[in-house]
Amino acid sequence: MMSDLYNTDFYSWTQAQAKLLREGRLNELDLDNILEEIESMGRSDYRALESRFTVLLMHLLKWQHQPEKRETGHSWEHTIKEQRKQIRRLLRKNPGLKSRIPEILTIAYMDAVEDAHDETGLDVSVFPDVCPWNFETIMDQGFWP
Repeated sequence: MMSDLYNTDFYSWTQAQAKLLREGRLNELDLDNILEEIESMGRSDYRALESRFTVLLMHLLKWQHQPEKRETGHSWEHTIKEQRKQIRRLLRKNPGLKSRIPEILTIAYMDAVEDAHDETGLDVSVFPDVCPWNFETIMDQGFWP
């Protein structure tokens, strides 16, 4: 049975599903698990974008609140630039995620504050309760708070 193969040998399951699709044997497809995998791929891209925003926001917070610790090796600067680049890439490949940006920013900012607190030792109250920047500002390559 296909659902058993899904649980015991995922690779072979994917190959069997692809073969069934190519042959037009749609009634034999493991639709429940196919749907789960398709939804999972979308969740994965959502989580990747959320993670990129969290790292970007944490570094922007550190940049703003610890100017004396901006490393001479430009590590924070590199991280900020790289996260912006990867966010642009994710959104280019997944334009449907653009409508989710406000929600993602809210979640990512809360995580970024926690991470910035952990990394800097600064009290959480130092950081604004809500993200002080909008998407356009965060993504502006000339923005360095």
